[in-house]
Amino acid sequence: MDPISLTLLLLIFILILFGLIENYFHFKSLSNIPIRIHVNGTRGKSSVTRLIAAGLRYGGLKTFGKTTGTTPRIIDDNGNDVEIYRLRSASIGEQIKLIRYFSKKKPDALVIECMAVNPQYQWVSEHRIVKSTLGVITNVRPDHLDEMGTSNYEIALSLSNTIPFDSTIITAENNMIKPIKDVAKDRNSTLIVSSADDIDKQYINDFPFIEHPENIALALKVCTSLGINTEAALEGMRKTKPDPGALFIWNIKYGKNKCKFISGFAANDPSSTMMVWNLIKDRFSGKSCIFLNTRNDRRYRTVQLISLVMKDIKPDLFIIRADNVMGILDKYELNENSFKLFDMLSTPDQIVDEIIQLDKYYVLGIGNIVGWGENFVNKIKGYT
Repeated sequence: MDPISLTLLLLIFILILFGLIENYFHFKSLSNIPIRIHVNGTRGKSSVTRLIAAGLRYGGLKTFGKTTGTTPRIIDDNGNDVEIYRLRSASIGEQIKLIRYFSKKKPDALVIECMAVNPQYQWVSEHRIVKSTLGVITNVRPDHLDEMGTSNYEIALSLSNTIPFDSTIITAENNMIKPIKDVAKDRNSTLIVSSADDIDKQYINDFPFIEHPENIALALKVCTSLGINTEAALEGMRKTKPDPGALFIWNIKYGKNKCKFISGFAANDPSSTMMVWNLIKDRFSGKSCIFLNTRNDRRYRTVQLISLVMKDIKPDLFIIRADNVMGILDKYELNENSFKLFDMLSTPDQIVDEIIQLDKYYVLGIGNIVGWGENFVNKIKGYT
C-alpha cells in the first residue's frame, strides 16, 4: 500500500475511533438525565419549555431547561436564566455540549427546545442527540416553508421527526393531527392531545403575563403525565420567568399621553398573530393600533401579515416599517389618518416617537423582533 493510501486509511480509522469515543461519552451523559423532554413545533416552543420546566421544578424534580427562542438561554434548577453567548452561528452540535453540561448537574429532568428547522436535522436532534423520554409538539403552523414544506401536512410530517420511539408524544395540535398520529403509531409511541378547556379562565386572567391557554394546557399535560400534582404544576407555571419574546404589556406614558404596548413579535405568522389579537382585543378599551416590523428576506410573510391586518384585524391605526409594499397595499382602501408607512432605514427612535404620541390606544407589535426589533423594544420600554 502506498504511503498516501496508508495515511488516508489511518486518518479514517482515527476519525471513526474519535466518533465512537464521543458517542460513548454522549450516551453516558444521557444516562445521567432520566427524564428528557424534547419540545418541537412551529410556535410557542420557548414558552412551553419554560412552563414545563417550572411545573416540574415546583413539583419537586430537579429540572433544567434550555430555550432557543428570541435569545438562547439555560434555565437552571432554581428557574434563573443564564444567557448563552455564541461565537459562531447556531448549530445542533450545541445540544451535545449542553447535555454533557447538564448531566454533570445530576438533574431529574431536562426540558430542551428543538433548535433544528431542516427535517433531517430535526431527526438527528431527536434520535442521535436528545433521545427523549417524552416528546412534545406545540402546534403546526405555516412557517419556514422553504425547508419544512409548503402545506401544513408537510410541516406536520417534518415536525414529527422528533417523535421518539416506544415512548409518548404530547401535542396541543388539533387540526393537523393525522400525520402526527400516523408517525407516533409507526414508532410505537402513545399520542396524547391536550386541550385548552382544561385550564380555568380565571387562572388565565390572573397569569402574570399574557400566555396562550393552549401552551399552559400542553405544559400541564406533560407535567401530570410525569406524576406531578395538577395544583403544584399550575402554581409552578405561574412563577415562570417569561421568555424575552413573550407577550409583555407595558403602560406607556409621555406627557399627558397614555397607551398600552403589547409585544407580540414572537408570533410572526398569521395564525399565531390572529390568536394573539383574539387574546388581547377584549382586554383593553380605547383605539387599536398594529405596528408591523418586516424583514426584506421574508417577503411572503410581509404579504401575509399585511393581508391579515387589513382584512381581519382592521385596527384604527396601522403602522408599517417596510420597503416596497405600496404594490401590496394598493388593493386596499387606505386612509391617511389610519395608516403610516416608514421605510427600512427608519430608526427605532422614529417609530417610538410615533407611538408615544398616541393617547388611549392599545398597540400590538408584530413581525420581526431580531436586531432592529430588539432595539425598538428596549427603546419603548424607557417610557414605562
